[in-house]
Amino acid sequence: MVWMPRIAAALLILLVAVAAAVVVWWQRVMPSTEGRLEVAGLAGEVRIDRDEAGIPTVRGASRDAVLFGLGFAHAQDRLWQLDNHRRIGAGRLAEAFGPAALDNDKFLRALGVRRAAAAQWAQMQGDARAAVLAYTAGINAFIGGQLSARPPEFLILGLQPEPWTPEDTLAWGIMMAWDLGGNWTNELLRMRLAKTLPVARINELLPPYPGEKPLPVRDYAALYRDLKLSGDLGQRALLDAPESGVEGVGSNNWVVAGSHTVSGKPLLANDPHLKLTAPALWYFARLEAPGFKVAGATMPGFPFVVLGQNERIAWGATNTNPDVQDVYLEQIKADDASRYRTPEGWAAFQSFDETIRVKGQADVKLTVRATRHGPVISDSGVVVVAGLTGAAPGPAYALALRWTALDADAGGIEAGLAVNRAGSVAEFIAAVEKHVAPMQNMVVADVDGGIGFVAAGRVPLRRADNDLHGVAPAPGWEKRYDWSGFVAAGKTPREIDPPRGWIATANHRITSADYPEYITSEWALPYRQQRIEALLAAQPKHDKESLRRIQADVLSLAARRLLPHLRKAAPTHALGAAAMQKLAAFEGEMRAGEAAPLIFAAWAREMTRAVFADEMGGDEAYLRQVGRSDFRAGLEGVLERNDAWWCDDKATPAVETCEQLVSRSLDRALGELQQKLGADIARWQWGTLHQARSEHRPFSKVPQIAPWFELRAATGGDNYTVNVARYHLKGDEPYLNEHAASLRAIYDLGDAGKSGVMHSSGQSGLFLAPQYRDLAAPWAALRDLPLRGKGEHKLVLQGRSAAK
Repeated sequence: MVWMPRIAAALLILLVAVAAAVVVWWQRVMPSTEGRLEVAGLAGEVRIDRDEAGIPTVRGASRDAVLFGLGFAHAQDRLWQLDNHRRIGAGRLAEAFGPAALDNDKFLRALGVRRAAAAQWAQMQGDARAAVLAYTAGINAFIGGQLSARPPEFLILGLQPEPWTPEDTLAWGIMMAWDLGGNWTNELLRMRLAKTLPVARINELLPPYPGEKPLPVRDYAALYRDLKLSGDLGQRALLDAPESGVEGVGSNNWVVAGSHTVSGKPLLANDPHLKLTAPALWYFARLEAPGFKVAGATMPGFPFVVLGQNERIAWGATNTNPDVQDVYLEQIKADDASRYRTPEGWAAFQSFDETIRVKGQADVKLTVRATRHGPVISDSGVVVVAGLTGAAPGPAYALALRWTALDADAGGIEAGLAVNRAGSVAEFIAAVEKHVAPMQNMVVADVDGGIGFVAAGRVPLRRADNDLHGVAPAPGWEKRYDWSGFVAAGKTPREIDPPRGWIATANHRITSADYPEYITSEWALPYRQQRIEALLAAQPKHDKESLRRIQADVLSLAARRLLPHLRKAAPTHALGAAAMQKLAAFEGEMRAGEAAPLIFAAWAREMTRAVFADEMGGDEAYLRQVGRSDFRAGLEGVLERNDAWWCDDKATPAVETCEQLVSRSLDRALGELQQKLGADIARWQWGTLHQARSEHRPFSKVPQIAPWFELRAATGGDNYTVNVARYHLKGDEPYLNEHAASLRAIYDLGDAGKSGVMHSSGQSGLFLAPQYRDLAAPWAALRDLPLRGKGEHKLVLQGRSAAK
C-alpha cells in the first residue's frame, strides 16, 4: 500500500495546481483599475476613476477621447454582454450556442437587422460618425491590446472575442427598438384568431382603450377567408422571433415643477421597465470633458448616456408603443415564385443569400427576401433555396414587415449625442426630433425651472381609405395600405410647463381627443398612470423621498377591479375557506410577504385560461401567446358583462357560467399553490414564487450552473403596479418577475449631488466579481447610489503616440 500516499500526494499537487491556475486566470481576467496602460487608437490621455460600486468617471481632453474611454470601460466590464449584443444583431447565435439558436438566427437574418445597420452606417456623417468611431476604437483597444484572459463565458463555450464594428452599435439600436415595439405580434394574432372568430369577438378579447370604441375596420376575418389564408401563416415567425412588445412592460416617468417641490427646483423620476438580465442592460458612467459633463445610465454598445443628467438638464423616457410596424400579405405568383404582386403588377423579390454557422453542425445556407414594404419575415420558418424559379413552393402568400427602425436614416446616435449636450428644455426637444425609433415619451427638466414632455420618434401616416389602420395584416398589392409619409417631427405629442405643475407618462394614451394624427390603438391600460397621478396630487410639495415612495408603490388598481368577482367565489378546495378569509382583507396591495396577492394572481391566471383558451384554439395555442399578452382587459370585460358566450367552455358538452369558472379557477389555483408550497396557507408569500430573476444569457438555460450566473430576489408588485413586476404566466415558474424596473433614477435639478440611480445587478459582467451582483439587493430594497461620485481607483489610458 506504499503507492496510496503517493497517489494522494499526486492528487493534492494536481488540485493545488488547478486552484493556482484558476487564481492566476481570475487575476488576469479582472480589469485593470489602477496605474497606466498604453493603448492603440487614442491621441493623448484618458483617465478612468472608479468608485466603490465600480462606476467609472471618464475624463479626457475632448468628447471623443471620453467616448473612447467609455468603450474601453464597457469592454473591460461587459465584454461578454457586448459580444452577445453583437451576435443578436448579426443573427449569429447558433455559431456560439448550437442548433437550439438556429431558428432565432433565421428570423434575424430574414428581418435583415445587420443589412439595415450597414445602410444606416453608410449614411451617417459628421459628429455622430466620429463619436461611433471613437467608441468603437475604445472597445477594440481593450480587445486587441489589453485582454489578457477571456471571461468565463468565452472559455466555457470555446469562443474568442471579435472586434467591435460601427455596424454592431447600429444593429443593437435596432434590436432595442425591436424589444420596445411589438405591434406586429398582435397583427398576426388577429389574423390567426380570424380563422375561427368574427372581428367583434376578437375586439372583446383584445378590447380598445378604456372608454373608447374599437377602430372601425374592414371585416378582416372575411378578407382572410376570401383569400384562403392558411391559419399557420406567420406562426413560425412568432415562435422564432426574439421577444418584443410584451404587454404590461413599459416604463414610468414624471417630472415635477419647482412650484410643487420642497426645494423650489424641479425633480424628475424614471424607471424604465425592461427584461431583467445579469448583468443588467444598464451600466452607470460619468463622462467629463471641457464643455461636456454628463452622468447616468449608459448601455454597452452605445456611445452616450441614454438616460441621465448633465449640468443643465435631466431627462427620462417611457415607451410610447406607437404603431410603427405593419405586416403585409404579399401574393406570390403562381407560376414564378421569384415574383410577388404589387399595385403596378408583378415585381421581383429582392433576395439575399445567407450562411449561418451552427456549432457542431454543417453550415445552413438560405435565401431571404424583401419586398417594396420590407423584409419577408415568414421566410424565417422556411429555408428558401437560392435561385427561385418555377411554381411557388408552399403558401401562396408571404408576410413582409414595414418598420421605421429599419429605415436607413435612423437618427438615434445623433439624437443621443445632442441630448447629452442640451442645456434647456427647448434644446432637449430640438435634439430628440432627430430620433426615429423606438418612439419614446421623454420628460425633461432644466435648472432654470422648465419642465416638458415630448413623444420623440417617427410615426407613419396612413391614408384616409386605409380601412385596416395597421391592426391586422393588409393586402400588399393594394396601394391604399401603403404609408403616405410620417408625422412631422415637430408635430408629435408634447407639453411644456403645464399649469398643474407636473407631467407623468406610463405608456397610457398620451394624445387628446383633438390630436389630428393616429399614433396607435394599443396603449397600455392606464392603471399605473392613474396611480401616479393620484400620488402626485396627494401632497402639495414633493421631495426625493416622496418620489421614491411612488416608485415603490405596489397597489394594483387592476387587482382591485377584479376582486369583487373573486370574492363571490364558492371554492370546494380544502383550503378554500382560509383563502377566502385572506382575500376578504385584501385591497390590492401586491406585497411580497403576504399570501393574498399570490392567491389572487394564481386565480387570475387560471381564470383567464378558463375563459379564453378554448376560443383561441386550446391550451397550447393560448400558452404560445400568453407570454406576450395577459388578456386582462378582455377578462375584465367578460366578467363585467357576465358574458356567457366566453365563459362557456366550447370543448365540453355542458354550458359553463362565469360564476362557475370563478369558483373552479380558484380551486385549481389553490391546488397548484398547495402542491408548490404545502397546505399551511399562513406560510404562503407572494415573493416566494414571484421572484425577480435577472437572466444570464445563455447560462440561465443550464440548470446545473444557472445559480452561479443569474440573480434572484423576492419582489412584490404585478403587471399593473407603479413598481412593475411582470410575470409571464406559463412554464414551471409562471410567477417569475422577469420584466421590471431595470433602472430607477430620481434627479434633483437644484442639486445634482442629491440625484440617485440604481440598476438591477452590478457594474461588472464577471460572475465571480463582487460587483457582478452587489446592486441586486439595494435595487430590490429601492435604495440608490449617488449620481455623482468620487473615484477610488484611478487608471490612465495613454495613447501609444503620446507615450513615445
